[in-house]
Amino acid sequence: MTDPQTSSGDRPALTKPEQLFPLVRQFSYRLTKLLLLTPLTPNHVTALSLLSGLAAAWFFAQGNYQDGLIGGALFVLGYTLDNCDGEIARLKNLSSEFGAKFDDVVDWLVDSVFFIALGYGTWIASDTIFWFWCGVAATVGATIDYVVDLFYYAGKEAEENAQTREEQAVVQKEPENIIDWLILIFHKFSRADFCMIVFALALFDILWLLLPAAAIGAQAYWITDLFNRARGWRI
Repeated sequence: MTDPQTSSGDRPALTKPEQLFPLVRQFSYRLTKLLLLTPLTPNHVTALSLLSGLAAAWFFAQGNYQDGLIGGALFVLGYTLDNCDGEIARLKNLSSEFGAKFDDVVDWLVDSVFFIALGYGTWIASDTIFWFWCGVAATVGATIDYVVDLFYYAGKEAEENAQTREEQAVVQKEPENIIDWLILIFHKFSRADFCMIVFALALFDILWLLLPAAAIGAQAYWITDLFNRARGWRI
């Protein structure tokens, strides 16, 4: 579970551009304050985010407006809890390797099940199997990205063992041109605030638009993820 560093034992210290985005952080900061009053550990919160994500998928699979709206709200809750677990881990000094890996698995599982469920629900509602295969394609893309992450973090761990902190700092850099920035913006926004996109589409009853976009976008995401990893960008 990774999250921005905290300050004053309250909330992560943010730069000005980060004060509004990702939007989901506006919810997680407030929910974290409530969760800190409970005995819940970061892993408990991660488990709750998994349950919220799976419940959202069940509603999306029903293929109607009311259930889609409930699914969208649960999806936002799951993403919010996914941010909270990292914040709580830092504030309670409970970060762990297991927690980080558990968080990654949950992220992948929730996204994968979401696309399959949405594809199935749209198939049922429209009686057109094309939508289901779009969901499958998006799930495949999400899975490839998860594998890319596994290889990246395995390589990063080996690199960190061979480098000093000063050497690692030199490796990080900012995007250098408009293409770099476009790739990075697409990569960050489509991940951190993806739940907001889902909820907005559910609100206007046009969730089906997400399926062909996700079938292509999921592939674009893991490809841009390779650029992000290879160039060591930071913002």
